[in-house]
Amino acid sequence: MPATNHDPHTWRELAQVVAIGVQIQRRKARGKGTKRLEKRAEEITAKAQAREDARRTK
Repeated sequence: MPATNHDPHTWRELAQVVAIGVQIQRRKARGKGTKRLEKRAEEITAKAQAREDARRTK
């Protein structure tokens, strides 16, 4: 079940994406790479969107 009517993410997915965003900002501040974390956040978002699209087309 999505967290809001305007967002495909569940509360858990929202928490994961926010936590990953915090990690990305810390790594950027230290001059480290963030590609892996950014990819993981995009995967979570894509999975949530696909799930909601499939649910709405039924």
